[in-house]
Formats: sequence, structure tokens, C-alpha cells
Amino acid sequence: MRILIDTNVLLDAMMKRQPWAQSAQDILIVVATGKAEGCITSSSFTDILCLLRKHLKDKNQVKKTLSGLFALVNVLDVTGVDCKKAFDLPMPDYEDALLACCGKRHRVDCIVTRNIKHFDGSPLAVTTPEEFLKGI
Repeated sequence: MRILIDTNVLLDAMMKRQPWAQSAQDILIVVATGKAEGCITSSSFTDILCLLRKHLKDKNQVKKTLSGLFALVNVLDVTGVDCKKAFDLPMPDYEDALLACCGKRHRVDCIVTRNIKHFDGSPLAVTTPEEFLKGI
């Protein structure tokens, strides 16, 4: 199973944001043990980089953390076509629509996110970390 992990889930795991950190870290464990293939978008990667810089305030720690992420997940490219198609989706949040378009093009099975409501109208199945973990 290929899962597209939303930025909020990754940040929950990396920043140990409560009360979501444990389920987010468990998602990464599922990926690390090969029970699912984890993916993120290139746009999510840049968002994570910016937010981790502010949170960690240590360039070397940011680089180490992101190197670990590169080793764990596949980074999916975002194209101009994805950007255009995202405008046409009946979703309330453009960045999440972009994630959905990119995931669909790359044939992921579902998106794992904490913000289910942001994905109303998504062409892909969407689940929370907790729901996903129950199904594994």
C-alpha cells in the first residue's frame, strides 16, 4: 500500500506535537518496517524544511532530520499540471487539493492526514493516522 503522508502528520512526529505525536510516529514506523510505502510531495518537503528551521533553530539538526526523512519516504514531484488541476477540485484548501492531485497522478492508495475536512472533494481516499493504524 502506498500512502501519501500530509505535512501535519510529519510535523507532529518530528516536532513531537501533542496529542498527535505518537500516532504520527507510529505511521513512520509502519513505513520503516515496510508495511506501507510512505510518500510526501516535494511541496510538503519545502514546507517541512521551513517549519523545522523555526522549530529546531539548529541547521545541522534540521539537515539530519530531513536526511532521515529522505531515507524513509519517496518524495513525489509536483507539476504545473497538478497545480492547474488543484484549482478545479471542489476542495476548501488549495494546498491539500494540490496534494490530492499529485497523489492521484502518482497512484497512491490514500492520504493520511489529521485534517480530514480539508480533503472534502478529494479524488483519493483519506484517513487519519489513527484509522490507518487500526487497519494495518
